[in-house]
Amino acid sequence: MLIDRAGLPFIGIALALAAGAGWGFGRAWAIPFLVLAAFFLFFFRDPDRHVPTGPNLVVSPADARIMVAGAPAGPGAPPGAWQTISMFLSPMDVHVNRLPVEGRVTRVEYHPGSFLPAYRKEAGELNEWTEVWIDRPGGPVVLRQIVGILARRIVCRVAPGDVAVRGQRFGVMKFGSRIDLFLPLSARVLVRAGDKVVGGETTIATLEP
Repeated sequence: MLIDRAGLPFIGIALALAAGAGWGFGRAWAIPFLVLAAFFLFFFRDPDRHVPTGPNLVVSPADARIMVAGAPAGPGAPPGAWQTISMFLSPMDVHVNRLPVEGRVTRVEYHPGSFLPAYRKEAGELNEWTEVWIDRPGGPVVLRQIVGILARRIVCRVAPGDVAVRGQRFGVMKFGSRIDLFLPLSARVLVRAGDKVVGGETTIATLEP
């Protein structure tokens, strides 16, 4: 299993602290830092995924639990008419994010903000986020990476002009966080609130061609 490179500094520091504590105070003092390093290895794990094939599919951008499925977009949504799929990532979930659709990245925007718990409704509007617009036939799809009370750093590795490949890794959010996905009104949402989804594998919606 791969480890996302965003986790390497965390793992390295924890191991260095373990080595220093073990050398200076005895092996028992190294154990807490080894446990911390093991947690970082777990958190930044990046398993391979089997991306479904077929036209006009939307796959989940993350391992998460669905909070909102198909509701009209509320305050703070991107300009336009959308329906929303909102999902919460716990600290135990894989936090590597994947692109939900094929197309071309046309816009990447960063918005500074607060660090409210990601599960709160207003977090999608008030918290810090990065937004990725993917243009495709039939209209764009917009993905918003939202920080939470623990996740205070978003890594986004796509830029305007990049070709989007469904299921492609494109970023990571460090610790508990949330993703909001904005879909055209014509999209057919296939998940419900409470469903557990797998990033890059679970088909959460279909789009008009």
